[in-house]
Amino acid sequence: MSGGFFALLDDIVAMAKLAASSLDDIGAAAGRASAKAAGVVIDDTAVTPRYVHGFSPDRELPVIKKIAVGSLRNKLIFILPAALLLSQFLPWLLTPILMVGGTYLCYEGAEKVWEKFGGGHHEPTPKAVVGGPDEKAMVAGAIRTDFILSAEIMVIALNEVASEPLMSRAVTLVVVALAMTLLVYGVVAVIVKMDDIGLHLATERTGWLAGLGRGLVAAMPKVLAVLSSVGIVAMLWVGGHILLIGVNDLGWHPVYELVHHAEEAILHAVPGFAGESLAWLVDTAVSAVIGLVVGAVVVAIMQLVTRLLPHPKPEASEVAPSTGSAESDADPAQDHENPRP
Repeated sequence: MSGGFFALLDDIVAMAKLAASSLDDIGAAAGRASAKAAGVVIDDTAVTPRYVHGFSPDRELPVIKKIAVGSLRNKLIFILPAALLLSQFLPWLLTPILMVGGTYLCYEGAEKVWEKFGGGHHEPTPKAVVGGPDEKAMVAGAIRTDFILSAEIMVIALNEVASEPLMSRAVTLVVVALAMTLLVYGVVAVIVKMDDIGLHLATERTGWLAGLGRGLVAAMPKVLAVLSSVGIVAMLWVGGHILLIGVNDLGWHPVYELVHHAEEAILHAVPGFAGESLAWLVDTAVSAVIGLVVGAVVVAIMQLVTRLLPHPKPEASEVAPSTGSAESDADPAQDHENPRP
């Protein structure tokens, strides 16, 4: 009897060691996958503050929380099951789907460039937004954009663990989804609240801390404006990069090979960190140009479609009635003082 008990203990210890080993493997895989997706994480961090710009200070963190929850829902409920199923049964379909999302990012970035420089619809200077439909629309737009960026993060992570069993892939992607969401929106929360931190230091502290606070208060509007522009460039860059990699995976190699050869030439000519940085800049610049060109084409198509589609006529209730004489449009108070015979 005691032999059976100790045999059971041995089995439990073996299972515990196996579980610990599996956790170590999953942690290592999640670390590799997260490192591969670091570039997209930076883009996501740069894009998101643009959607928080214009909100009143007390709504900034609640809005970031809503976007973060939407991002996690994107990753865990929609992207994760779809990516696992596609990788298991239809792996060839992942690339075209990702390219559709990349095209949408290119369109969003090019549309913002058109609004800034091309005479498109310019939005008025944003006023402080407190709840209501404007907040819902901004949050929905941020979550839509996050969906594409999250999809690329998850697909990159999936490619890193493609040879693992299905359950290991699933657990690794859950870890990556949680870690990336916390990282991105934690950093975004710090960025958008930095001016409040500066105001606290400026009013509650003295000496160099107060000076630091005043500097933060003065600098943060400019930082957020720069981040907004970086976010537009990031959408073009990420969208263009998705398309660049996608067309290569689908069998059309010239552009990708041209960029790859340029990167190799730079790395041979300029060794070390400087060469790696220059090679990265080349890849980023080409991807951004591709994103801008593709996005501009989509914007032009959408503009043409919008002009060709019939516009709805205003309702009769929206048109001011024009019947009656000028006397009927007179001030009622005047008619009361001068009644008609």
